[in-house]
Formats: sequence, structure tokens, C-alpha cells
Amino acid sequence: MQPHVGIIGAGLIGRFHARGVHGLTKLGLVDARYVAVCDRELERAESFARIADLDLATADPEELIASPSVNTIYVCTPTAEHKELVLRAAAAGKHVFCEKPLARTLADAQEMYNAVQSAGVRHQVGLIMHHSPVLTVLKELITDPTLGRLMTIVFRDDQAFPIQGHYASDWRGDVAIAGGGTLIEHSIHDLDLLTWFAGDVESLQAQTRNYAGHEGVEDLASVMLSFASGATAQLTSVWHDIKERASGRLLEVFFERGYFAVDQDFFGSISYETNDTQGPTTISDQEVRQRYFDIAGLDKDVFDQALGKYSLEDYFFLQALAEDRDPHPGFDVALGAHKLVDAAYRSAAEDGRRIDLS
Repeated sequence: MQPHVGIIGAGLIGRFHARGVHGLTKLGLVDARYVAVCDRELERAESFARIADLDLATADPEELIASPSVNTIYVCTPTAEHKELVLRAAAAGKHVFCEKPLARTLADAQEMYNAVQSAGVRHQVGLIMHHSPVLTVLKELITDPTLGRLMTIVFRDDQAFPIQGHYASDWRGDVAIAGGGTLIEHSIHDLDLLTWFAGDVESLQAQTRNYAGHEGVEDLASVMLSFASGATAQLTSVWHDIKERASGRLLEVFFERGYFAVDQDFFGSISYETNDTQGPTTISDQEVRQRYFDIAGLDKDVFDQALGKYSLEDYFFLQALAEDRDPHPGFDVALGAHKLVDAAYRSAAEDGRRIDLS
């Protein structure tokens, strides 16, 4: 099937996806067409359409969803709008890419998953860490059985509160739109990543705090996870007010006979130490990228030409649709992450009570 893409939402994240889809299709790197855009500000939609020579620009999402020229829909709106748009798209038989989080609540995320499953449409969620070169290579490295058992993961994620700076997402300070703060809006990535690395979560405990004063929107979350394997993890997620500080993730992974660390979440080097290395060793960013290209089956020249940081998930989504197979990560993966977010909020609401997930 050749995907004919319509994007709903021409804000910050919509621009990233629009550039990715436009670049990939223009250069012929995927067998797809970018044909339509929708935004509540019609002038902004029309600007997108002029740049990419699109067939349709509209302020009415129903017009885009109903368009016979569109068979694949990107939902890039604020979180509170995701559910209705996904349900409409699925009912119309359109394949769906939805930005994370799927919804404000676990119940809504479950309804969205049920809808795409019942409609038989293909689906992907914007959990972009699954397409991170440095984390993909790290995931491969830690499968080495000589490392012994995984013991613990220490994970710190910090970011300037995204209502300001280049994000300028005022709606993230409104719980009615966002559903919460740093846990659901940002660290849903991190909880998903921890299960990718460590497997099923058996139980968790969480604490949240609110320093910035946006009601219901936490800017500090601490989560302790226990995995079925016996391993543990500690996640600290912070939205601070250090305006010039770049967003960052620091991840340390301890095995019985190995230690790994990364301080970037997409590109970057990997530090590690095992009984065989006789001291700390570093895999350079350049080598990490080459290893990723080999794992993902990508050509470095193609990547340098068109597949920037935020285009990888677009490439893999559209490629999967063109090859008539399910994209990854799908709504099923997102639903698993939503269950952890929901459990963390329930624990925090009861002063850190342990929530059993087994």
C-alpha cells in the first residue's frame, strides 16, 4: 500500500513530522505521498501546504479524515484531542500515527487501542526512543550473557518546563489538556524504555511534587520499579526552570559483571566497563552511529541526506505501511507505558504506596 499522508496539527511536533514526511517522499526514500494538512489556524495549514505543494489544507479535521486522497493520518495535536481524532480515523479505516502520550488517561488509551484493533488499521505511537541510535546499540550490548544478571538501572531525565523556550507549549501547564506533568508528558518515554531494557515490571512506588504551581501538573517525579527478573530501577524526572539548560537523559545500567552509561538519548557515545575491559572504555558517537546503521539496515549516506533525528520514526512507519506490515512501536507498546504511568500516579496519590503490577 502506498501511504497518502495527512497531518493534523501544525505546531512544533507537527512541523517535525511534516519535514520528515516531506523530505522522505520528495527524495523517494519511501514509497509514499504527503497530501494534506489540518490546523485550527487555517493560515498555518495553508503555509504548510504551500511549502510541500499539498492537495488539501483545512481547519476542519473531519474534512481531512474523510478525504478519499488520505489513507494515513498523523495526529500531532495537544494530548486531550488525540482520542477523538484517533477514533474518527480508525472508524474511517485510516492508518494512524499518534504522538505520545496516546491520551490523558489509561482508560482513554485503552479505548484508542481497542478502536484501531477493531478497525484493523495499522498504528504507531511517537515513542521515539525505540528509534534512538545510542539506545538501540546499548540495548544490543546488554544482551551479552557474560554480563550476568541485570541488577539495577539509575535513570535521570531533566528538561526545562516545556511551556517556555523552543517548545512554547502553553497547554502543557493545563492538566485538563495534558493529563499531568513530567510523568505522562515526558517520562512515558522513560518508563517504556525501562521495560524495553529490563522486561516486565512487578511493582512500583512513586512520589511527585509541584514546584512551578500548575495545578495537577507535577514537575518532579521519582519512581522506584521492581522487575519480574529481580532487578530494580530508579527514575527521577524533572521539569526545572533553568532556561538555557538543554534537555538531557543520564542512564546507568549495572549488571553483575558490567556497567554501561549514556548521557544522551539519541546520538552520543556509550561508556562501559566489564571484567574484560580492564578499565573504562568508550564507544564513540561515530561508531555508535555505524553500529546503529548496521542494526537498522540503513545506509549512512541516506541517513545524512534526509533522516534527521526526528525523521527516523517517520521512515520506519511509512516503510512498514508500504510493505504491508505492522509498524513499531504500536499502540500496544504505548498502552503498556500508560499502565505504568497510571500506576505511578496512583502510588503518588497515596504517598508512595507500592502498586502491584504482576
